[in-house]
Amino acid sequence: MKVPISIEYEQLVQIIKALPPEQLRKLQMEIEKEAKKGYKQDLETLLLNGPVATEQQLQAIQKNREAINQWRKE
Repeated sequence: MKVPISIEYEQLVQIIKALPPEQLRKLQMEIEKEAKKGYKQDLETLLLNGPVATEQQLQAIQKNREAINQWRKE
């Protein structure tokens, strides 16, 4: 069972500083894991909500590719 508690930031810092080295490493690994998880979700959201090419733009890109490929063959 988890019981939520309310402590000040400075108290939390003091508690963390008092941790033995092994527990401090475990805490650091947990924090890094959560940070990476949040970053991945943010990146995924950014990419999914980013701009997309219209059909007209895709056709222009294809024509440019064909022109470049033709130029390379010459």
